[in-house]
Amino acid sequence: MIVETLESMPRNATHWSSRSMAAATGLSQSTVSRIWRTFGLQPWRAESFKLSTDPLFVDKVRDVVGLYLDPPERALVLCVDEKSQIQALDRSQPVLPMQPGVPERRSHDYLRAGVTSLFAALDVVSGTVIGSVHRRHRQQEFLRFLRKIDASVPADLDVHLVLDNYATHKTPAVKRWLLRNPRFHLHFTPTSASWLNLVERFFAEITNKLIRRGVHRSVVALEKDIRAWLTVWNEQPRPYVWTKTADEILTSLATYCKRIKDSGH
Repeated sequence: MIVETLESMPRNATHWSSRSMAAATGLSQSTVSRIWRTFGLQPWRAESFKLSTDPLFVDKVRDVVGLYLDPPERALVLCVDEKSQIQALDRSQPVLPMQPGVPERRSHDYLRAGVTSLFAALDVVSGTVIGSVHRRHRQQEFLRFLRKIDASVPADLDVHLVLDNYATHKTPAVKRWLLRNPRFHLHFTPTSASWLNLVERFFAEITNKLIRRGVHRSVVALEKDIRAWLTVWNEQPRPYVWTKTADEILTSLATYCKRIKDSGH
């Protein structure tokens, strides 16, 4: 039954249910459910992924993970990225508050009031965040954010930035600024590997706790709430602790690739 669950599918569906597996194997539905729980099998669940094809994938993983697990002395490691296109949304009708036995309810449609972008730099040791909101996310805004980081970090510390391969991070103007500020060192994550940047975990936090269910009638109101949320976060920051070594990550990916047809292993 376990082999059937892992390697086949029913004739009339994309995945097994406990009822269809029971019919196919002659076991009871409760027995199928019990065996699936024992082996951690959940055929009804599916998650998305994308394997990086970056030719320097291994080197970049070792570089970034090395910063997380063994940060350099006299330096600050900051995970940097932009959360762009944050929408200021107002519901078309008032939100109905939660009541005993009834969850909060809101209309499915909404009114768009504009967008903004959050630039964030997460300190991997302390968990504090240097943040800035801008209506656009061009090289001009990124340079302004770099200057803010420069002003916020003590002058006697080097600054190691972990960031993705977005074109704004590699423009000639940015490269010239970095040459004039040699204490900044850039470490790029592999393409299609945003999971390697710890600031993405912070973005998930602010999305779940503020943005997704927030009601904002203007971009100004949205930006005000984002700044207030950052202030509260930095009062009691919580670092995200990276635990896996580069070798463990690469071994895990290799194991998955061996199970995927035409992956080239």
